[in-house]
This record gives sequence, structure tokens and C-alpha cells, in this order.
Amino acid sequence: MEIVAYILQGILALMFLMAGFGKITGSKMHVEAFNHWGLPQWFRSVTGIVELAGAVLLIVGYWVPISAMAGALLLGITSVGGILTHIRAKDSFKDTAMILFLAILSFVVLYLYLA
Repeated sequence: MEIVAYILQGILALMFLMAGFGKITGSKMHVEAFNHWGLPQWFRSVTGIVELAGAVLLIVGYWVPISAMAGALLLGITSVGGILTHIRAKDSFKDTAMILFLAILSFVVLYLYLA
């Protein structure tokens, strides 16, 4: 199971590195999404920082397991917030599916470290 955890952890870290970097740099897609959701642009930056921090915790977690657990929990909670944002905006399942997948993946990684 340890190998499965490492693989999922790597996938999760890469996904959130990309998403967090896009939010921090102000990519057009993320700017438009936050406008669509009625959220301020400063919150986009905060979300990007949280996502990058979670990804870094996951990477450090290869050597310090408690760090992986903290990163997975942080990203899982952040993902739940993203899911609720999509629901509040009445976005389609297609638009919500990726953040739902990332939330599930985050909690699976957390579970694998706890087990």
C-alpha cells in the first residue's frame, strides 16, 4: 500500500502545483472562474498559496510522513470548499468533477497514511 500512497501523493502534488501556480500567476481561466463564482481576486491568490503549500507538504511527505498527512488534509479541506463553491454557483457536474476527484484523492492519501 505504501507504493500506492506514494503514487497518489505524487499525482495529487502535481495537480495542485499546476492549479496553485495558475491561480498565483493570474491565468485567464482562473481569473474568469473566480469572477463567475463571485469571489474576489485576492481570494484566488490565497487559494493558490494554500494549494502550493499543500503540494509542498505532500512532496516533503516522501521523507516526513506527517507532512504528507498534513498536506493531504489541507488539500482535502480546500477541495471540499471548491466543491461547495461549484454547488453554490450551480455549475455542471462536468465542471465539478475534477475538484471532486482531487478531494477524494486527498482523503484516500490521508487514509493510506493513517492505516
